[in-house]
Amino acid sequence: MRVVAAVDKFRGTATAAQVAAAIGHACWELGHDCTEVAVADGGEGILEALGGPNRTITVTGPLGDPVEAGWRLHRRVAVIEMALTSGLQLAGGAEGNDPMAASTTGVGELIDRALDLGAERIVVGLGGSATTDGGLGAIRAITAPHRLRGVELLVACDVTTIFTDAARVFGPQKGASPAQVELLTRRLERLAGVFQEQYGVDVLQLPGSGAAGGLAGGLAALGGRLVPGFDLVADELDLDESIAAADLVITAEGHLDAQSFAGKVVGGVAGIAADHGVSVGVVCGIADEDVVDRLPTRSLVVDHGEERAFAEPLMCIEQSATTLIAELLGG
Repeated sequence: MRVVAAVDKFRGTATAAQVAAAIGHACWELGHDCTEVAVADGGEGILEALGGPNRTITVTGPLGDPVEAGWRLHRRVAVIEMALTSGLQLAGGAEGNDPMAASTTGVGELIDRALDLGAERIVVGLGGSATTDGGLGAIRAITAPHRLRGVELLVACDVTTIFTDAARVFGPQKGASPAQVELLTRRLERLAGVFQEQYGVDVLQLPGSGAAGGLAGGLAALGGRLVPGFDLVADELDLDESIAAADLVITAEGHLDAQSFAGKVVGGVAGIAADHGVSVGVVCGIADEDVVDRLPTRSLVVDHGEERAFAEPLMCIEQSATTLIAELLGG
């Protein structure tokens, strides 16, 4: 049988490539062929999904300290993952972050470098950001932004939040107090007016413009096209073609919840499988009760207990996948 393992990462415990490999080994043990595909929804993991880093650069981190950021440039196509330049983890999490000062400067520096090296297509994956600066730091760091007019700038989003809602929706998880959320919201409102005046772009009602604290809106003002991250990655990886030729699809992510079916990897993979009439199952770390029955699901916590699921995630993924595949393919 032909199985496709099209999976997301298990944040903090396993990369998407590792998860896919564990499912692939389960298929091999059962005597099935497996195509392993590490997927992302536009946020963290998009660089890995699109080939992995082949360059590094020192850029300004979210709070001003220098950071070494991996990125990719191949055949004039650049792939940038903003979490590696301006991510919340780089700022020490919500506890270490300064939500008023956190800046996307590093993203702009990396875009600038890609332009210098002749990139004709630039993919920026958003997600995991420390920032709510509306992309102003990035814009200021790009030398002669008019150079982007001759470049295809694709901004991969995994949310549809609008620009001025970014602080209210994401600010608290970045360490912002209620008072800071209000200040950040007013700052975004003023910045939207600046973008309209300087670039002729209205970001106020643009779906997804609030992604990464408004970085999506800032890049849209410079001519970037906001696209659903999963769709972009799936197209780049020819995922539709792989799934169409499969007998079974196994997808996976760390926490299966309602959001998993709204622009995320699990929902996107399940949608493609449904289009081709291919059965699909899910391996996850933990599943919310309200979604566990939407697809055949194996939870590591249920199958192996919480302690082992976190201590030996790859072994648990392989064992749970073995059970799930045997159930769905009849042994």
